[in-house]
Amino acid sequence: MTPGARIQAAIDVLDGVLRGGAAERELTAWARGARYAGSKDRAAVRDHVFDALRRLRSANWNGGGGDIPTGEIDARVAMTGLLRGQGKDPATFFTGEGHAPAPIVLPDAPGAAPEGVRLDMPDWLLPRFRAALCEDYDAVLGAMRDRADVVLRANAARITRDDLIDALRAGGWDAQPHPLAPDAVRVPAGARGLAASPLFDDGLFEFQDAGSQALMEVLPAASGPVLDLCAGGGGKALALAAKGTRVLAHDVDPQRMQDIPIRAARAGVVIERVEMPDSHGPYDGIVADVPCSGSGSWRRAPEAKWRLTAERLAELTNSQALILDRALSLVRPGGWVAYMTCSMLDEENAGPVAKVLSNRPDAKVVRTWSCTPLDDADGFGLHLLERTG
Repeated sequence: MTPGARIQAAIDVLDGVLRGGAAERELTAWARGARYAGSKDRAAVRDHVFDALRRLRSANWNGGGGDIPTGEIDARVAMTGLLRGQGKDPATFFTGEGHAPAPIVLPDAPGAAPEGVRLDMPDWLLPRFRAALCEDYDAVLGAMRDRADVVLRANAARITRDDLIDALRAGGWDAQPHPLAPDAVRVPAGARGLAASPLFDDGLFEFQDAGSQALMEVLPAASGPVLDLCAGGGGKALALAAKGTRVLAHDVDPQRMQDIPIRAARAGVVIERVEMPDSHGPYDGIVADVPCSGSGSWRRAPEAKWRLTAERLAELTNSQALILDRALSLVRPGGWVAYMTCSMLDEENAGPVAKVLSNRPDAKVVRTWSCTPLDDADGFGLHLLERTG
């Protein structure tokens, strides 16, 4: 595919996303219908789409679309503005030749953008981020406009981080130790081919953000069983099991855990899935990685920030408090509950904890921890609680 044809394909995919489709689903549908596209073509189209979603408001602004609701943004205008913002001349891509987009007439460069456009964030979220991030507000939201590095977790049950880095470098990947967690490995140049590598097949690493890994390092040791209450695909359960912890996994939607046996077998660890966690307790510790807005991971899933509403955020905070309260009831006296989110909003971190503790004199916070993209990680929040009675 020519560079122009890749841009047209990205416009087509982005148009589907702006009309309500999920980015991954739209990309998959395009790839299935574009058998002529090679792996580099698919990667380039994907990059264009996700770059545009990270910078949707500013891309539309730079393309001459002004400041309009994101649901009204034209994909062609946004892609034009994205290229312009990257210092590229859109006219060299919009040639109308072959499968390239039709030629365009660029408007004059726009003036200074409003704050929400400049930071590529919905206006209603700006005061919430300002309250949560304080002096880091501009820097963090600015970092959220760029793609995140790929980060791996060396499987401590099978290999050391240094040995994994050596093996990755021997395979042609630029692997580096990540300072945030002892098993974290950064692959800044991209991860193309990693998921198909023998290193992955042999269970020597998992894909896991450094912030997510660092959370596991904060947790106390447990001599008894630990429950991953909202296990999902099992990333945190795998990290705990790799350290020798006995881990049980539960999720309100058991289908979300269907890959855990495959991942655990590949990693050489044992994770027991349970449908009724009450019958296996009490537990020494509970990981409550609650469903949340995902605001800390919007570099990786940028369409989510344009779809979150205040109403949905309120629903999430209510369910977060219910999950935390349940976790405290399942842990033994003297045990711990790790309440965590991949969010940087106070409403999802300190808020539900304060709400639950106002009615739970048998629990207290013993430690808090957080990270942001300024730590070269996704944004996470942790409140470690102890059940006192």
